[in-house]
Amino acid sequence: MPALPAGAQTRRRIRFTAVFSDQDIRAGAMRAFKDDLAADFDVELHLNATLYRQGTELVAMQRGNVEMGNLSPQDISRQIPAWSVMASAYLFRDADHMRKVFDGEIGAEFKRMAREQLNVHILGPLYFGTRHVNLKPRKRINTPIDMAGMKLRMPPGETWQFLGEALGANPTPVAFAELYTALQTGAVDGQDNPLPTSRTMRFYEVTTQFVLTSHLVAYDLLSISSRFWDGLDQAQRNRVEAAANKAIDQSTRQHLAQEQETATFFRSQGLEVYEPDVAAFRAEAQRRYLASSQAQSWPAGILERINAVR
Repeated sequence: MPALPAGAQTRRRIRFTAVFSDQDIRAGAMRAFKDDLAADFDVELHLNATLYRQGTELVAMQRGNVEMGNLSPQDISRQIPAWSVMASAYLFRDADHMRKVFDGEIGAEFKRMAREQLNVHILGPLYFGTRHVNLKPRKRINTPIDMAGMKLRMPPGETWQFLGEALGANPTPVAFAELYTALQTGAVDGQDNPLPTSRTMRFYEVTTQFVLTSHLVAYDLLSISSRFWDGLDQAQRNRVEAAANKAIDQSTRQHLAQEQETATFFRSQGLEVYEPDVAAFRAEAQRRYLASSQAQSWPAGILERINAVR
C-alpha cells in the first residue's frame, strides 16, 4: 500500500459545538473558519445544540469529548468566580472595546485563568449584539433616574434582575414567549434585547422608542481544548488562530451592520431611536456592581483597568 501524503498523515479533526442556529451570522463565520482550514483540518460544525445542549459544552471540552466550542462567559464564571466580571453590564463600551480588552494584557490574564483552571484555550470573543432598552411609554430617558418606576421585563434569574435594578428600573421577570403580549397589554413598560431580536419578535409593533443604553455587549468565547491545542505544532496553531480571528472579524462586522440597518428600520416605522447619557448609566451600574456580592471575587481594580483601555 502506498504511503499517505505527509499532509494526510498529520490531518486533525476539529469538532465544533454551538447552540446558535445554522442561519445565525456566527454560523456563516464558522463556515468560513472551516473553509480556511480545509487544507489541514477536518472541521465539523455541530450547530443548533445538536451535539451538546447549552451550558454543557465546557464540561464536554474538559472531558475531551469535543475539541472546540462556543462558550459563554457565564458558564466559565461558574467554575472561576473571578470571571463573573466578564459577564457584568457596562463592562465594555462597544464591540471594539471588548476586542481590545481581550487582545491586551487583561485578556491575557483571564485567558491564562481559563487555561490553568479549566484546560481551555480561548481564541477570542465572538460578538453577537448589544442589548438596549425598548419602551412603550413615550417618556424621554436620559439617565437612570428617568427609568424610576418603569416595569422593565428582564429574563428570569437573579443576575438579570440585578441588571434591571442597575438600569434604574423596576425589573419584572416575564418568559420570552409571553413578552409581546405583556408589552401589548401594559403588563410591562419595556424590555431589553439586541435590536435585531426586537425586530424579529416584532416588539416594535407594541412600543414607541428604543433607548440605546448599550448596557450589555453580548459575546461568547471561541475556545479550543488545551489538550488538543497542545498537540498541534506552531504552524498549525498559527493557522487556527488566523482563521479564528478572521471569523471573529467577519461576525462582528456583519452584526454591527445588521444593528445599524435595524435602527434605520425602526425609525422608518415611526419609533424614536436615540442615545441617552450612557456615561451616567455606566457610572451608576458599575457603582451598584462594586457594592454587590458579585464583585467580591473580582480582581482588585479590574473595572478601572478595563475602563482605561482605549
